[in-house]
Amino acid sequence: MQAVILAAGKGVRMRPLTYDIPKPMVPVAGKNLLEHKLNQLPDSIDEVIIVIGYLGDQIINYFGAQYHGKKIIYVRQEELLGTGKALWLAREHIKGKFISLMGDDIYARADLEKCLEYDWAVLAQKVPGPARGGRIVLRPDGHLQEIIEGEHNHAHQHLLNTGVFVLEPEIFNYELVKLPGKEEWGLPQTLVQAAQDFDIKIVLASFWLPVTDAHDLKKAEEMLKSHNM
Repeated sequence: MQAVILAAGKGVRMRPLTYDIPKPMVPVAGKNLLEHKLNQLPDSIDEVIIVIGYLGDQIINYFGAQYHGKKIIYVRQEELLGTGKALWLAREHIKGKFISLMGDDIYARADLEKCLEYDWAVLAQKVPGPARGGRIVLRPDGHLQEIIEGEHNHAHQHLLNTGVFVLEPEIFNYELVKLPGKEEWGLPQTLVQAAQDFDIKIVLASFWLPVTDAHDLKKAEEMLKSHNM
């Protein structure tokens, strides 16, 4: 099975650390972010497609053609036009059901394995109080209705998208959704279209470590060590 890792971004909020290295290569707890992610991939994943962009040659030079027995294919994203456009660049390499992950967040293997039990899935985390990110809205029957990006200031609990999706190749039959006011096309918003035709399972995360800016690195260091990751 294949995994697609979206790792093309510039990591602007991580500067000055990312002036000279791509964000997925930023070290934390003895490994770079991308290594932590690759180490958590289930054994069923035997091929990884990494979408690279900013300073992407550093990723190629570090990992090469394989990592711990998993073949690696690199796809370049020259223009940063959103997660949807990034995934679509990997389209020609997709052979069947696959899992897509963000290049700078860290996940738990058990959660990824749980997601892979389904043909279509989203890994989500419950977050209390105000939150920022992709808020998942469900219909009364529990079916995925919408994913809303932005700041969510409601006091009640939110269900946030972690950026992990299990997808079938049919996802590429849908037209990419352009984000309002941006030259970006979003993968989560495109998945919402597929949810009209397929049952998208919502899997709750036991561990999700988004590393957004330099402030998150100390927290990440502590959490990774406490989880022996």
